Amino acid sequence: MLSPDHLAGVLRDRIRSGELPRHARLPTQRALVEEFGVNRTTVRQALSVLEREGYISARGRGAPAVVSSPAEDSPRPAGVEVADRIALAFQADDISIDAFCLTTETLNAALAAPLIAISTGELTPESISIRVMLPNPDEPLAYPRLISDPSDRRPLARLRQLTRTFSTSLRHQLTSLAEMGLVAKVSVEIRSVPITPVQKVYLLNGFEVLTAYYQVLPRTVEYQEEQLEIYDVLGLNSKVFRSSSDTAFVEESHQWFESLWSTLAQPLTLG
Repeated sequence: MLSPDHLAGVLRDRIRSGELPRHARLPTQRALVEEFGVNRTTVRQALSVLEREGYISARGRGAPAVVSSPAEDSPRPAGVEVADRIALAFQADDISIDAFCLTTETLNAALAAPLIAISTGELTPESISIRVMLPNPDEPLAYPRLISDPSDRRPLARLRQLTRTFSTSLRHQLTSLAEMGLVAKVSVEIRSVPITPVQKVYLLNGFEVLTAYYQVLPRTVEYQEEQLEIYDVLGLNSKVFRSSSDTAFVEESHQWFESLWSTLAQPLTLG
């Protein structure tokens, strides 16, 4: 049976090719159920994806959706795109996510909705495997750094605190699913590497890659009741590029992740 993501991909291709031109009505949900041999929930989820991407516009209850502009695949902020793609990844029975990022803040936020769906019984995956690589805040990273004094360790101490907070929360949220008997097998591994990330990378279920560049900018943050002017990045606002059709890129991304994971990465220990 097709997944919502795959069904959305088929319809997206029809829109791009002109088979479903702009302003044309999509087939009814019943027609899509019959054509693709899927249930109505799968159809609704696929249509929701296309609506969020701007390919279709809903026309009210019961009326078929209408094709909008054959959207350019413009990148969206990580806070939106990562959440949407992870929500779709959680439709699978066996879920795997590999991530390389500054902290797990974006990942934590993206997991909120799927984890609620699991707790209510709406989603029933058999296994979840998550591996995360984070920069080691005890290393001399290029950022975050104090603008007036690059040798000041307070920005890195703040990053260490954030890393501990977010990674502890991530581990607790996921392992509790196994403890409550909601998911039979849950694996969460978090490692650190002595590398300053220039982009964040998410590999979803072995066939999709999300990448976003970190843009360094000056900002004011609070640490121990002091205001610090630092160079930093804002991961939630970085624009995400998605690839699943370029199988060579997907495979190369997996090999790149594995090369770091199996060599430089060490278990994260922040006390």
